Amino acid sequence: MTSFDLSEILGNPEYVSMLVLGIEMTFIVAIGSWLLAMTLALLLLGLRYAPGPAGNAFVTAYVSYHRNVPTLVQLMLWYFGIFTLMPEGLTFWLNDHNAEATFAVIGLGLCQAAYFSEDLRSGMRAVSPGQMEAARALGHGYVSAMRYVMLPQGVRNALPALINHSVSLFKNSSLAVAIGVAELTYAVKEIENLSFRTFESYLLVTVLYLVFSLMIMAGGAYIARKADPMRSGRA
Repeated sequence: MTSFDLSEILGNPEYVSMLVLGIEMTFIVAIGSWLLAMTLALLLLGLRYAPGPAGNAFVTAYVSYHRNVPTLVQLMLWYFGIFTLMPEGLTFWLNDHNAEATFAVIGLGLCQAAYFSEDLRSGMRAVSPGQMEAARALGHGYVSAMRYVMLPQGVRNALPALINHSVSLFKNSSLAVAIGVAELTYAVKEIENLSFRTFESYLLVTVLYLVFSLMIMAGGAYIARKADPMRSGRA
């Protein structure tokens, strides 16, 4: 029976280097997909409030699709499906520029945008309609009132949900292993195959994901406190 020995992994420079590279790729995928998701979420929110029913219908369909299709399936659709339908020159270029990570960012970002947009929508609904009327009375146009009055309040209201979904996005970055992205889970699988230290390998990745998730939650809680005028002492 093999005894527990974490030093077999942490004491090996090759394994440590693989872990560091895996952590780096995890954050590249997580941050890239978060930026894409938030950008799209703001666009989707704008469509929600655009005149006419077409924008709202499109966003409703978009959110329904991404909420009801598993994220892993969406990643596989992008990498094993859509990628193969692209022009040959583009596929060669993507293969030379880490296509796996690119499609992981696209798949995760598109999926998470649906959740972020609903968080922002809920935050906006908590803002009194009188705020828009007051802004318009002060001379703001619709876009200006949304940008400087309504949206900041809506984002502040939505922060708890946005933080929770940001943590979920970070954890879901591990799904990118299914399309060959060399992120943290991929690195640990390789270490386990080389070292035969199964328990130590997966214990280590569990602790790392827990630590990073708690760090994101702590950072989000700090931002939420600063954004709340009642708790930050600006009231």
